[in-house]
Amino acid sequence: MSAPLLRIDLRPGTPAYRQIADTLRAVLVAGSLRPGEHLPPVRQLALEVGVHFNTVAEAYRILAAEGWLALRRRRGALVLARRPPEAAVDVAETFPRRLREVVAEWRAAGMPQAVIARELRSVADGL
Repeated sequence: MSAPLLRIDLRPGTPAYRQIADTLRAVLVAGSLRPGEHLPPVRQLALEVGVHFNTVAEAYRILAAEGWLALRRRRGALVLARRPPEAAVDVAETFPRRLREVVAEWRAAGMPQAVIARELRSVADGL
């Protein structure tokens, strides 16, 4: 895994650790990182991305708690085989609401509706 996949926006908004976790989760869901592969060491990735190592460590801890990674001292983060969880009723009910919130956030930031629609289609097609 190389750092160019991770682009961190340090302006106020989404915390850097959340951006890192979200980006890595997307890579894991897409299958670009396979079970048994190692992620870069925390300190290395922190240097490449330009954040404090604790920021990367927090992102790794989040993904480990979700069952994506095994964290081992001096061995780094290992990608685990993760079975997709059963879709909970909670998730099915909150998905449309959360999607509307994200789209509203983009619109409020000035992103044109056509760009949002194109990006949503692109993400859906990539699934």
